[in-house]
Amino acid sequence: MHTKSESDVTSLAPSSPSRSPKRPIYYVQSPSRDSQDGDKSSSMQATPMYNSPMESPSHPSFGPHSRNSSASRFSGVFRSSSGRKSGRKRASNDKGWPECNVIMEEGDYNEDKALPRRVQAFIAVFSFVVLFTLFCLIIWGASRPYKAQVSVKSLVVNNLIIQEGTDDSGVPTKMVTMNSTLKISVYNPATFFGIHVSSAPINLLYSKISVATGQVKKYYQPRKSHRTVSIVLEGDTVPLYGAGASLTVTDPGVVGSNKNGESEVAFTLDLEIHSRAYVVGKLVTTKHRRRASCPVVVDYATYSNKPIKFTKDSCSYS
Repeated sequence: MHTKSESDVTSLAPSSPSRSPKRPIYYVQSPSRDSQDGDKSSSMQATPMYNSPMESPSHPSFGPHSRNSSASRFSGVFRSSSGRKSGRKRASNDKGWPECNVIMEEGDYNEDKALPRRVQAFIAVFSFVVLFTLFCLIIWGASRPYKAQVSVKSLVVNNLIIQEGTDDSGVPTKMVTMNSTLKISVYNPATFFGIHVSSAPINLLYSKISVATGQVKKYYQPRKSHRTVSIVLEGDTVPLYGAGASLTVTDPGVVGSNKNGESEVAFTLDLEIHSRAYVVGKLVTTKHRRRASCPVVVDYATYSNKPIKFTKDSCSYS
């Protein structure tokens, strides 16, 4: 078998048809500036096309050094590209949405779910009003049992005159002029508030006709305290009409007796005491009334400046 010499192989090589594979076309892709700044966008910039890496302007030489540098350049590009892809996978959830967007959506959802400030302010004010009202009701209920205690002590008749006269319309009748002093005792049992004491008109009645009247001057009484109050009851020429038929006319300053020889006249003392407590200013107040009715017998012969004393059972209280 004829062996080809080295010169024949050399001569045949250029004449033989080119059956070697075409040279691959290489592209050099470099990351954009946005990716270097931390942006996760996948934009790439294409460079001019070359037949081989060796033809790239950055590799003018064809030595071993140039091959190593080109390999390292492409490996760096591939690593950066794969790094960006893996980074995207870590930042995505199961549905492919970025995790940062999911967090922002959750924040927006919570903000939409929160109540407006006006509604929150209204709820706060309403809660305060309800709690304060409940507190006031508790204080009011606790203060209700503390009623002022009233007792009638004595009545002193300073003057009593029965005489004939006429009323404003000219009708003749007997008339009474009376001056007396009434003493009552008021006790405030409350432990945490004082009371303001006043009264309705206090009347001394003869056969349901008021012959003398007076009233307690309003005053303040501290907690857990006693006080004796004096009230002046006066009546000036009060007509009795038919009720005074049994009374004997007396001269001013002269005591006497009725026509039957009796020296006693029956009266009725009627009074009503009011007490008011401002427990929490004027927001929480308590009011109480105490009524008393006492029969009074005045002796013509001995009434002058002598006190008529009352016991606990002498009067009826309500």
